Amino acid sequence: MSDSTAPETGSETTPNRRALVTGASSGIGAATVRRLRADGWDVVAAARRADRLEALAAETGCEVYVIDLTDDDAVTALAAHLTASGGLDAVVNNAGGAFGLDRVEDADLDGWRRMYEINVLGTLRVTKAVLPLLREAGAGKGVADVVNVTSTAAQGAYEGGAGYTGAKHAEHMLSQTLRWEIAGEPVRVIEVAPGAVATEEFSLVRFGGDADKAAAVYEGYTPLAADDVADTIAWTLSRPDHVNIDLVTIRPRAQAHNSKIVRGTGA
Repeated sequence: MSDSTAPETGSETTPNRRALVTGASSGIGAATVRRLRADGWDVVAAARRADRLEALAAETGCEVYVIDLTDDDAVTALAAHLTASGGLDAVVNNAGGAFGLDRVEDADLDGWRRMYEINVLGTLRVTKAVLPLLREAGAGKGVADVVNVTSTAAQGAYEGGAGYTGAKHAEHMLSQTLRWEIAGEPVRVIEVAPGAVATEEFSLVRFGGDADKAAAVYEGYTPLAADDVADTIAWTLSRPDHVNIDLVTIRPRAQAHNSKIVRGTGA
C-alpha cells in the first residue's frame, strides 16, 4: 500500500525505512502511524481491531496486521511475516493500558495481570521476536531502533496506581536492561515516557467506560495530545546514527508530577 522508495536526494534514491507500530488502532499508536507515514516511512500498523486498522490504512497507506500481542504464536507469525515481506528497521512498542485505580488493599488481581500481560510481556514478546530483524537492518543501514512507549507512571508512585506504575516500571527496566545488554550493536533502545495524554480511550478504559470520570482527569488544564507524543517518537527516530535518546519524559506544562497537576490557571 505504500511507496517502495523515499524521495530522491540528489541523483540517488534509498529504500524507505520500515517500522512496526503496536497498539496502532487508536490514540498514540494511530498518531504515530500518521506521523511516520508523513515522514516517508513504510509502516506496519498492528492491533486487535481490524475495522480501525483498515480505516487507518485507507487514510495513510500503511500496511495493517491484526494481532493479539498476548498470543505467543501470533507474535511469532508476525515476525515471520515481517521477515518475508521486507524486514524491519524500527519497532514502536506502544500497546498498553491501565485498568482501574484501586488502592493496594482493594486491588483487582485480574486487572493487575492484564496490565502486566499487555504492557510488559507484550513488549517483551514483540521485542524478542523482531530483534533479529533489527540487528540485520542495523548492520546493513547503520542503525535500527526499539522504541518503548512507557509512561511517567514508570517514574513515581501515586495513590491507586500501583498496578499500572508497577507494570510501567517493569517496562522501563526492560528498556534499560536491553540497552545495556546490546550495547555496541547497531540497534538503539529508546524510551518515550508521556505524562497526561488525552486520547479517546485511555481514561475511558481505565474507568470501565465511565465517561464522566474519564473527562474529569483532563479538566482545568491542557493535557498532551496523541500528536505531541507521536512527534516526539518521530524525533527520536530521526536522530543521527550515533545518537541514542535513552529516555524522553514529556508532560503537559501544568503537570509537575503524576499527582501534581495545576488546574484552572490557563496552562
